[in-house]
Amino acid sequence: MKEYLVNDWKLNNSQASRILSTSRGGKYYKKKMPFKDAPVCNAIKEATKGNRRGRVKVIKLVQRKHPQYSSSRIRRVYEQGGFILNRKIKKRVIKHVSNPIDVVVKPNEQWAIDCMSDALTSGRRVRTLNMIDHFNRVCVGIAASHNMPAVRIIEHLERAIEKYGKPKGIRTDNGPEFTSKRFQLWLHNKGIEWIKIPKGRPDQNAIIERFNRSYREEILDANLFEDTRQMQQLTDEWLNYYNNHWPHQSLNFKTSMEYAAA
Repeated sequence: MKEYLVNDWKLNNSQASRILSTSRGGKYYKKKMPFKDAPVCNAIKEATKGNRRGRVKVIKLVQRKHPQYSSSRIRRVYEQGGFILNRKIKKRVIKHVSNPIDVVVKPNEQWAIDCMSDALTSGRRVRTLNMIDHFNRVCVGIAASHNMPAVRIIEHLERAIEKYGKPKGIRTDNGPEFTSKRFQLWLHNKGIEWIKIPKGRPDQNAIIERFNRSYREEILDANLFEDTRQMQQLTDEWLNYYNNHWPHQSLNFKTSMEYAAA
């Protein structure tokens, strides 16, 4: 009612408060988080570990360790405690020839690989090769190096295949390391289908792009690296956590290994 008087009748706060017989200080009062919510707030901080996490994922992470907290209580503390993420403005999507992501029903049907770029404290550039299975979101490997030509990508893929098995197809963008003759010849000799997305359409490789965002926020943006050895060590530790303890909404909030074992 007070907002109606102030906005529509152009009254100031004192005049509107006098008419309604309410306190003028109500306009400036901000409700503080009750003391009983402090444990929930601490649980959210423990789950996020200082990183940006969405509300739904935070609720599932907190309830894994504290099942006594209801989702509504966690959501309220999450929103009032300043953990909420800023919403991004949707950009206009230009229509292109599509190559949508296939729905796979078993492991090694389709892998997605992509390269990321970062820098060491010395300013020297470094690249990573990220590889993920579309079926259970298992990250089959992340390799860090100062450069990532086709021959090095093939070496890392050979190691991943030796451990997890050969995929039927690999989805990539149009980077020069993937369009090179060496990489294309390796795919042909291995009998692996190359699934190429259109130029300027990273959304058609959305699974690896979503993984890249998590990896950048959790590792690349959260740490300073002196060399690639240190980067690889922290990456391997985080990769173990990601595959074994990271719940995925698309997998009904199961971890990659839980879904693979189901």
